[in-house]
Order: sequence, then structure tokens, then C-alpha cells
Amino acid sequence: MSRAQLALNVTDLEQAIAFYTKLFATAPAKVRPGYANFAIVDPPLKLVLIENHDPGAGPLNHLGVEVASTEEVGAAQDRLVAEGLSVEAKDRATCCYALQDKVWAHGPGGQSWELYTVLADSQTPDGEPGPTDSTELKCCGTALPAAAAGSCC
Repeated sequence: MSRAQLALNVTDLEQAIAFYTKLFATAPAKVRPGYANFAIVDPPLKLVLIENHDPGAGPLNHLGVEVASTEEVGAAQDRLVAEGLSVEAKDRATCCYALQDKVWAHGPGGQSWELYTVLADSQTPDGEPGPTDSTELKCCGTALPAAAAGSCC
């Protein structure tokens, strides 16, 4: 099973959850501070909402394809490399409140694409205890202020 992923930046997470719940007639599969995702069956879509108050961020955070296994991630990586694309593999990376195997590529317009599989759930966005100062976290290719620690795909 594969499905497209669309990760959106939103300024009001609760309002966005209410809208997309109605739009797709589906409740979120996961809600965490600054983060929610929907596993939509029809159309097959993983919709990710990331709370982001940066007015320059735009509505698109990143794009992706969720696949069923680590083997599919590896096959995608091999195919992309054979096609001459530059990729960045991340094995057993904890991000977005999940342990994942993934590979990143960037489109000609700079769009970030990830092909990934979820291995396990996580209680924190990056697998570590939440930050207590104003240092930045890096998740899904985006630097996030500590206050937005839940803002991971």
C-alpha cells in the first residue's frame, strides 16, 4: 500500500483539524502538540498538518509518498540514484512522532519529497525529550524553534 503525503503549514491547528475532518469525513489518526495527521482512505492520502507561525513559510511544508516497508524505501532510493537524482537516506530516524526509514529528494523548484515507511510510534517529535530552551530542532528538513517542537511531520 502506497499513498501520497501532503504536509501543510497551518497557523491554527485546531481550525485546520476541524476543516480537514469535515472535508475528508475522517478524524485525525494522530494529534500531538503542533501536529496532526490524517490517514485518508479515499483518496489514499496521508495529510499532515504542521503548526507554523512563520508568515514567510507558505502553505506547503513538504510532499511525500508513504510506503509499506523498508524494502520499498530502499528500492525507491536505488531507483532514484539510478535516475541520477541526489538523495539523502535516513534510516531509523525519529521525526514526526514516528520512527521511520526514509529517503529525501528535492524537486527542481526546491520542493522537499520524502519516500518513507513508519516503523513505530514515538511520544516526541524527534525521539528525544522536548527542548527546554530556545535552541532549534531540525525535522523534515525544516529548522523549527523549540516552541514548535511538536511541529514535525
